[in-house]
Amino acid sequence: MSQNRLLIEAAFSIEQRAIARGEVALPAQPDFMLLHVLSAQPPTPNSGTILLVNPNQAATLALNQRKTELLLVRLKPELLVETAARLRLYQTGAHLLFRSPLEPLTDDKLGQTLQTIAAELESGSTGWREMVASSVNQLAVHLLRTHINVRRSDEMELSRAGLVDRRLRRAVEFMHDNCGRELSLNEIAAAAYLSEFHFARLFKKITGETPHAYLASLRIERARRLLAESDLSIVEVGAAVGYASQSHFTKVFREATGMTPRAFRQAASR
Repeated sequence: MSQNRLLIEAAFSIEQRAIARGEVALPAQPDFMLLHVLSAQPPTPNSGTILLVNPNQAATLALNQRKTELLLVRLKPELLVETAARLRLYQTGAHLLFRSPLEPLTDDKLGQTLQTIAAELESGSTGWREMVASSVNQLAVHLLRTHINVRRSDEMELSRAGLVDRRLRRAVEFMHDNCGRELSLNEIAAAAYLSEFHFARLFKKITGETPHAYLASLRIERARRLLAESDLSIVEVGAAVGYASQSHFTKVFREATGMTPRAFRQAASR
């Protein structure tokens, strides 16, 4: 199985990776995430485990085996909202959340779909992208049927930044629009018409992380897409997401993803 394989699309992204013993940290970001343990050496009962992560949640998975193969699927909220609307499960003002996030689960049907995606990524056979896209659509339907609650909310809404609190939407959108430059807490809080103190407390309460930690995650996610989808040099990608120093960008990117920007780009192009 290939060491790393990435598929970047508008509505989803998929990453397959072989990890040595250690810990996998997933920073909070706007997408729904599914982390699937494909296999482990030596074999372990944890093989087949699936971890579901809601938008703006951080997750950590400890790996005790000598080698573990993982599949990470990121689903844009818009994909699930559109699927829920098509299935007549969604109404304006509702929000979607996994019922049991951060709790390892075993779901044979979900696991089979994820294994199919992994097999298509590995084979690279004719039409593999179409097969993966079809499997992702099946994945979305199964998640909505089995693992997602659709709830009415007067506080949460869907924006291009994902599911956000109405009081924080302006600030989150502001961070998305300006992540390519240095932003002070005062500047971000002002976008939400809140004081620094109240904004920081509210943001941490709702998202589970500080505004600057969220901004750092946002920069890494944008860097991932630029590295996979553009011809910008690594220096230009770093500058586009707010890092004037290539060495600093490389250090931050490796800490967040476990790969250097160059290695990530090479994996994405395979």
